[in-house]
Amino acid sequence: MRKEKVIIVMPAYNASKTVKQTLDDIPHGSYDDIILVDDRSKDDTAEVAKALGLKVILHEENKGYGGNQKTCYNAALKEGADIVVMLHPDYQYDPKLVPFLTGLISSDVCDIMLANRIRTRKEALKGGMPFYKYFFNRCLTITENIVLGLNLGEYHTGYRAFSKKALETVNFDIASDDFVFDQHIIVQAAANGLRIGEVPVPAKYFKDASSINFRRSVKYGLETLLVLLKYILCKLHLAPSAFFKPKTGIKK
Repeated sequence: MRKEKVIIVMPAYNASKTVKQTLDDIPHGSYDDIILVDDRSKDDTAEVAKALGLKVILHEENKGYGGNQKTCYNAALKEGADIVVMLHPDYQYDPKLVPFLTGLISSDVCDIMLANRIRTRKEALKGGMPFYKYFFNRCLTITENIVLGLNLGEYHTGYRAFSKKALETVNFDIASDDFVFDQHIIVQAAANGLRIGEVPVPAKYFKDASSINFRRSVKYGLETLLVLLKYILCKLHLAPSAFFKPKTGIKK
């Protein structure tokens, strides 16, 4: 029997067409509550989510992908979550994996779980992942594994689960409000010795799924390399940074 309180958070932007499909595929009994944070969508995402019975938080102004996640995680912790799953409501990631992501955290095997879309090159490309994204995903993932001393298959997935311990340790509130937030929080987690695992998930790219363009992808890649450089300098004691330290009052 599951004892931990599991809250699914959905960082939403223009997801009115897919939020119901996403919700319908989440296994019953695998969660206790769902919070959707609408980042000033231009469609009726918030209204659709409310009609489906979800708890909805509205941003008065667009805060960005990272800013949305900050609201998600803080709201989930405030609601007493023991495990928080980030599931995009655009149906790009398979909701049926929720109990697999939470299970390894509940069993105290991992503090953070990622859903890896790169089980094989063929599968990722067949799922619609653009080749340039696949290529840079591989390059960045290899670099991150070398720098952080980990052995993960993919760092750039948007499907993640966190223990309460992880979210109360990493200082994600000072991370970027942009897309590189996903890398900031993982580097912070690695710096604090948190255990990170992964399970495979099919890659799905389609019209209504959110995806950043080539220019934003390049910016994201460069910002990822920058935070890795800062991590290296901090580890070498050449440029100490509070960015990699745990939140005040939390000991490593």
